[in-house]
Amino acid sequence: MGIVTTAFVQQYKDNITQLVQQKTTKLKDTVMIDYDFTGEYKFYDQLGATEMVQKTSRNQDTPSIDPDHKRRRISKTDWIHNTLFDTQDQLSMIIDPKSSYSMSASMAAGRKIDDRIITAFIANAYTGKTGSTETSFAAANQIAHGGTGLNKAKLLSAKELLDNADVEEEDRFCVCTPAQITDLLNTTEVTSADYNTVRTLVDGTIDTWLGFKFKRISSRRLPVITAGYRGVYCYHKAAMQLAVQRDPVTRIDQRTDKNYCWQVYTEMTIGATRLEEERIVQVSCAE
Repeated sequence: MGIVTTAFVQQYKDNITQLVQQKTTKLKDTVMIDYDFTGEYKFYDQLGATEMVQKTSRNQDTPSIDPDHKRRRISKTDWIHNTLFDTQDQLSMIIDPKSSYSMSASMAAGRKIDDRIITAFIANAYTGKTGSTETSFAAANQIAHGGTGLNKAKLLSAKELLDNADVEEEDRFCVCTPAQITDLLNTTEVTSADYNTVRTLVDGTIDTWLGFKFKRISSRRLPVITAGYRGVYCYHKAAMQLAVQRDPVTRIDQRTDKNYCWQVYTEMTIGATRLEEERIVQVSCAE
């Protein structure tokens, strides 16, 4: 004779919940974007500042001011994400996971875009006529940690460096982790209504301060410079270039070579580089 527990019902949710993760790119809108990208490399021609010369006599020869031409090279990288889903597996499930797999791949693509931008912040840039000359990040645009986290003094120093280089005041961003946001929320000037028209402690976020729009990103994505110290980046939009040869594209189809199992395949081709050292400042922060 059976027992009552045999008749107990087990109920399952009829869809898949995505676990906590960064669901989209956070930095794509903070950089220059170029969708006209073909071939292995693309070059970006630049023109530096020149100076006027004084006319010292009547009918003197007209001077010729040589333009200061520069060039940066961007290279592409290909990225893929693929999930196979056996048709027999679906017979054992009450859900069709293909759309969830596609969404997961799209999220991964957004995070990878951010990773490539972050890597390009201080990676060697390739310059010159053929893009064969390596240009390292400027030491003069690095602010030492001083044993402290992100604070008003460091942001003012970053602002001063950008101002001194005549970097445009609009479209300035600061990319940092939640730990640095916490440091700033403990700063009186950030949270005081005497200094700000918006009370930041209401929702625990900082949108814009000292001319920088803040972009919070997980410490899993923003690398440590040295043990215990993380890099924060204050920059103008024109400092960074993202070139998109192929936006993330997803295909869901069946594989005849895999017994007609379903394949959720996503690919993209992108490149990123730093265009100009003077437009970006690295701030080292204790964490």
